[in-house]
Amino acid sequence: MAHFGFPIETIIIFFTVIGFSVFIDLFAHRHAKEISVRDASLWSCFWIGLALAFYGYLWLRFEKNWADLYLAGYALEKSLSIDNLIVFMAIFASFGIKGVLQHRILYWGIIGALVFRAIFVAVGTGLFALAPWVGFIFAAIVAWSGWKMLTSGGDNEEITDYSEHWSVKITARLMPVFPRLYAEHFFVNRATVADLAKSDPTLKLAKNAAIFATPAFLCLMAIETSDVMFAFDSVPAVIAVTQEPLLVYAAMIFAVLGLRSLYFVLAAMTKYLVHLEKAVIALLFFIAAKLTLQSGEHVFGWDFLHISPNVSLLIVLGTLAAGVIASFIWPAKEEKAE
Repeated sequence: MAHFGFPIETIIIFFTVIGFSVFIDLFAHRHAKEISVRDASLWSCFWIGLALAFYGYLWLRFEKNWADLYLAGYALEKSLSIDNLIVFMAIFASFGIKGVLQHRILYWGIIGALVFRAIFVAVGTGLFALAPWVGFIFAAIVAWSGWKMLTSGGDNEEITDYSEHWSVKITARLMPVFPRLYAEHFFVNRATVADLAKSDPTLKLAKNAAIFATPAFLCLMAIETSDVMFAFDSVPAVIAVTQEPLLVYAAMIFAVLGLRSLYFVLAAMTKYLVHLEKAVIALLFFIAAKLTLQSGEHVFGWDFLHISPNVSLLIVLGTLAAGVIASFIWPAKEEKAE
């Protein structure tokens, strides 16, 4: 198959859609209010529909194979993001952040993800193109992620207190911190802090400064750093599906754009989709095997097994569907109170 490259028309359409989507998302949620599961579900449908519309464009404008590669990457990234969203839940719980402030933090977290994903995709696809043996390293990273999820057994008792995360400690060293949430602000100025200190004598600050960071900003730093670490797993996984930089980036960004709405849906559905994590683990091991085969084909000339884009797409979608169906057939057993 020839390289997809960077068609100017596709680049213009892609970034126009992304820019417009970010704008309407910000405009639609400009008024602070609690996000209901219904609203989150409707927005999730919108983002999925947008991703499928881009799939239709690739199919009609180019070839079905390119469209299938993009869709397989999108479905894979969407499924891998579930584990990341569970980490987000733990981070919000550590900082005691709820409701609309979660929505605001996730918005800016996703803006950061757009930038970091571009960097990781450029580096990852570039390395794979220059040295195909790098795929073995990518396969090891993906397999290790799957092994960590498998051995953890979904034990929630080991959830870290993210208020003590290394990113939070570094931020606290670089700038003074106001120890309490203040509305939805990431920062508060000296005058505001002075007024609050007068009304509450128990409020103690380590030092005086013009600007203070609030726990909301510290939470955002923890969200951003966890997303960067997540990208180390997800970028190699999507590269296993296709090494075309534009398709990889498009698949990841369309998946990321829907993360904020998916978070609120998942928060309500997590107790029902009990076997979905097992499906994600299975996908990680499949992707590690696929990366190994691809690298072996380039480096050692292996030709005994080739997994086509259509087969990859069917395996990704079928595994996810199996996880969802299994969750409803064999739901979690409710623990009886003593």
